[in-house]
Amino acid sequence: MWPRGDRESPACAAKTEQDAVEDFATAMLLDIPDHDPVVHLISCGHPPPLILRGHRVIPLVAEASHLPIGFGGAFGTADYDVQTFPFEVGDLMLLYTDGVIEARNTDGRFYPFTERVPQWATDDPAELLRHLQADLLTHVHAHLDDDAAVVAIRRTASAPPPPDPAP
Repeated sequence: MWPRGDRESPACAAKTEQDAVEDFATAMLLDIPDHDPVVHLISCGHPPPLILRGHRVIPLVAEASHLPIGFGGAFGTADYDVQTFPFEVGDLMLLYTDGVIEARNTDGRFYPFTERVPQWATDDPAELLRHLQADLLTHVHAHLDDDAAVVAIRRTASAPPPPDPAP
């Protein structure tokens, strides 16, 4: 997670009225099989992951997006629809919080996340995150009003599955 613009640690920041009424959390649950070029996901109100394939941005918008956790019952008590999307060797998946896409500059313009990230798509994931962090902080003049986090996952070739043991 990146530091807050006010340089306070979120754990040390004073609770605000808004914090007191937010008794829910968005979530994105993923399963990335080792030997199948797909990703399975369950979306609970979270922004959709992005796949960077070359310089193309492919949002993984689930047909079924469930309510955030804390709305409509506890997690695990409802049926959740699992969606499956291609996640090919060389693809880069970005998971991010709404604090990234809702970050505004002094003119009130949102950070242009999907327009900016393709320029760093071929970079190592750690390098992409460094570029993205610097660019986002420049956009907001080093002041974030919300938490901002991005996870980058590069799909690499995996070893073939082991043969089935003889009966």
